Amino acid sequence: MITSAGILLYRLEPSLEVLIAHMGGPFWASKDAGAWSIPKGEFAEGEESALDAARREFREELGIDPPEPPYAELGTFAYSSGKRVTVFVADGGGFSLDGLQFGEFELEWPPRSGRTASFPEVDRVDWTDTDAARERLVKGQRPAIDALEQHLAEASSSGR
Repeated sequence: MITSAGILLYRLEPSLEVLIAHMGGPFWASKDAGAWSIPKGEFAEGEESALDAARREFREELGIDPPEPPYAELGTFAYSSGKRVTVFVADGGGFSLDGLQFGEFELEWPPRSGRTASFPEVDRVDWTDTDAARERLVKGQRPAIDALEQHLAEASSSGR
């Protein structure tokens, strides 16, 4: 089973927004709905913690360090393929996106050409409201938005 971990940053001003990343490469280039992701990546359970993996993948994909803790674990969400992603959340209010430098991957392109090209893992990031995030995120990550809203409601009602 493939496991991955990621960090979903949120900010409350001017209203609740989350930071998501548009997947890079030729397949996703002209797509918007279902073509965005929480910054995340695969890890081997037992070799590193999910949070360490999430922080490492954030850095690898975006080229900047994630904010300092505290982080809360939102949960682990299963894709229809069986892949699972553990999502951590942190307050990104005031977090600077200066210095973004997207990681790259190599792919045979065009297909069956024998040529390899480099593409960014993500090609842009955006702060977006939660309704738009639900449309834009890949289907398996959409439940994380509901979990974030529940997490924030619980934190608000407990006075945290």
